[in-house]
Parts: sequence; C-alpha cells; structure tokens
Amino acid sequence: MRLLVRSVGGLLLTAGVLYLGYLVDRTDFHSLFTAVAAAFLGYLLIVWRPVATPLRYWIGLGIVLRVLLVFAFPQLSDDVYRFIWDGKLVAAGHNPFAQLPAYYLEAGHSVAGLNQALFNRLNSPDYHTIYPPVAQAVFTLAAWLSPNSWYGAAVVMKTVLLLAELGSVVLLYRLLGTFGLPPDRVLYYWLNPLIIVEIVGNLHFEGMMVCFLLLSLYLLTKSRYGGAAGAMAVSIASKLLPLMLLPFLLGRLWRRSFWVFFGVLGVATGLLFLPLLLGSGFIEGFGGSLDLYFRTFEFNASVYYLLRAYGYYELGWNQIARFGPLLAQVAAGLIFIVALADRRTDWRSLPGLWLAAFIIYLLCATTVHPWYLAVPIALCGFTRWRFPLLWSFLIMLTYVSYTVIPYQENLLVVAVEYGLVAGCYVWERQTAKKERPARGADLQM
Repeated sequence: MRLLVRSVGGLLLTAGVLYLGYLVDRTDFHSLFTAVAAAFLGYLLIVWRPVATPLRYWIGLGIVLRVLLVFAFPQLSDDVYRFIWDGKLVAAGHNPFAQLPAYYLEAGHSVAGLNQALFNRLNSPDYHTIYPPVAQAVFTLAAWLSPNSWYGAAVVMKTVLLLAELGSVVLLYRLLGTFGLPPDRVLYYWLNPLIIVEIVGNLHFEGMMVCFLLLSLYLLTKSRYGGAAGAMAVSIASKLLPLMLLPFLLGRLWRRSFWVFFGVLGVATGLLFLPLLLGSGFIEGFGGSLDLYFRTFEFNASVYYLLRAYGYYELGWNQIARFGPLLAQVAAGLIFIVALADRRTDWRSLPGLWLAAFIIYLLCATTVHPWYLAVPIALCGFTRWRFPLLWSFLIMLTYVSYTVIPYQENLLVVAVEYGLVAGCYVWERQTAKKERPARGADLQM
C-alpha cells in the first residue's frame, strides 16, 4: 500500500512539474495553482514518511525531471532575457554594469544581438544589472555557445544549473551521513517542486549558490579550510547572500584555521570579482543597483508591508526609501547578535543557525520571490524544522499577482501565506518543547 501511495505521488509530482515547465500560462492562475497543488501533493506523499522504495529511485526521478526541464524555455520568469543581454555584452568585451540597457540601442553603441526585440522583454531596463561574476560567467558561456538563439542560450544556462543541482544532491547526501541524520531527508530539497521548477525550470542562480554553500560546509566538516573558503567565495560570487552567514564561522574557526579560511576567502572573492572591477562603472552600477533594490522593489514582503501600512497612515505615501534600508540594517544586526550569542564550535549546529539567518533576512526583506527559499529548503533537512517546506508551497500563491498586467499583489494572499507559515513555526516550536530535547542542529531557532 505504501509503495502504491508513493507511486501515485511520483506521478502527481511528474505531471505537475512538467505542466509548470512546458504548458503553464503565468496569467492563468487557476491552472497554474492546480498544477502546483498536484505537484506538492505528490511530493508530500513521497517524503511524509521514511521511504520504503530504494532512495536511488527517487533521486533518479529528481534527475529525470530536471533533465526534462532543461529543454523547456522559462515559463514563469522573464529574468532569462537579462541573462542573455548581459552575456552578449560580456562576450563582446563590455562591462554589463557600466551602462543602462538603452545605451546600446543608441547609434554608435550597438552590440551584436542586443536589439529592440530583446530590450522589450527586459523586466528592469531602467536599472543596471545586479548579477555577480559567477552568474555573469555562465551568461557569457551561453552567449558564446549560442549567439543567435535565445532558446539555445537558455539550454546552456540550464545545463550548468543542472550540474550544480547534481552536485547539491551528492553533497546533501554526504552531509546527512556526516551528521548522522536519515539519508531520505535529501528528498526534502531534491523533490521539492519549487526547487525543480524555479531553479532548472525558470533559471534562477540560487541553485549555484546552494551547491557551493553546501560544498563549503562539507569541506569544513573535513577540516579542508582552504577549499571551504574557495567554495564559499564561489557561492558569494553567484549570489551575495552567503556573506551574511560568515559571522557564524568566526567562533568555530578561531581555534582552527581562522586566518587560512578568511585569507583564502578574501583572495578568492577578490579574484572572482576582479574582471568586473577592472572595467569602469562596476562600483557605481552594481552599488547603485543594490541601493535601488532596497529602496524601490517590493513584492511578497512581511514586516515591510506592516511598516509600509504605518507609513501610509503616518505621512500618506510609500516610505520604502526609508524602511527598506532600515530593515536591511535590522536584519544584519539581528544576524550578528545571533552569531555572537552562539558559543558552540561544532559543525552540526551550523545549518540550523544559517537557516535562522536566512529566515531573519527574508522576514526583513522588501522582496521575497519563491526561489529565495532555496537555501532554507536545503538547510531544513539538517534540523527539526519543516515550516520552510510549507512555505515553499504557500509562496507559490504569489503567482496570483500576475493574472493582471502590470502585476498587482493580493495582500490577503500574502497575509494567508505568512500567517500559516508563522502558525506552523509556532506549532513546531511548541511540539519541540514537549519532546525530549535533541542534540545539535535539531534545536536551532
């Protein structure tokens, strides 16, 4: 019976993922969310209890689904067009941070492949790019291998992310073994529909960040501090977010190889960013984009939306320019306080602390897209917490915002999302207090 239930789960997961990868219309929320619900029901049937079927079968299913999505052009995100734009710029010898996209449509500034058709598909043409050097390198590889086809460029980038995902599943499996945790927890990440659809399916480089973050953690557990630092540098150069996790390494490395790790990290990060730093405009363009991100963009936020409502009540207009940077500072301060309060030096407790840091960041963020949950989903398997898995389902409700153009958020949906996630967290915390205390990472947060 259990095998039958999981087989049905596999079919539901497959059907939902393939529909979201190939057939979905982002403006048709009813069919979109029906597919999401089917995929997550299948996921739940597979991971709810220890897997009776050999684990390799389910890992194989995750590989097959990702391989199939390599050949589907992104359906739920238009970020791919900026990736192609940036890749063509770098391939032609230009710094993607130096000028706004409209500059290359002017007479005398043209670059092969950067035309009005591609420009019209950019979702933020009035802003400098915000993607770090590892992501830019993948964009450039795609532009070089497929200079005349958007689809071909997307396939190249998806193939790279597929390789990163394969690295992640191997590292998750090994880390679970290192920490003495059930190996089937690898499926929390590996078969999660959000992960499959958003990373390989919709081309989000959180997959690259997760892979090298896990590699860094694995190498730390093996006392290979130089390699761990190099992997952390690549993770940072894929997405900047792992920077906020570094305070949790200070105490753990102080009596080990503090200077080796942070010395190699500094050099490796500098070398990765060096090609962009050598060109003009990187500091102004990249720094300006980060500043605008915190002061301008808002989507699916929690604490910020409460402050925004207060701002409207207080002054009568949106005060994101005030509250966005303030919340970023609050998040940084809280993360640093949590890191300073931690006195442990073991590696098993680290994933739980990193999970706490990411949750703090997301609660203080002005923008929370579904793929931002990639790291919490990857880390929760090392802890007792499962609310990130519920969140990975509920956050897909935010696609209701795209049923109209331009998109318009339904704040009731946002309230339901965060209310249920908060309720799940409280329930898990109360349950933890009643049970016999476990050791290490299972008590984090």
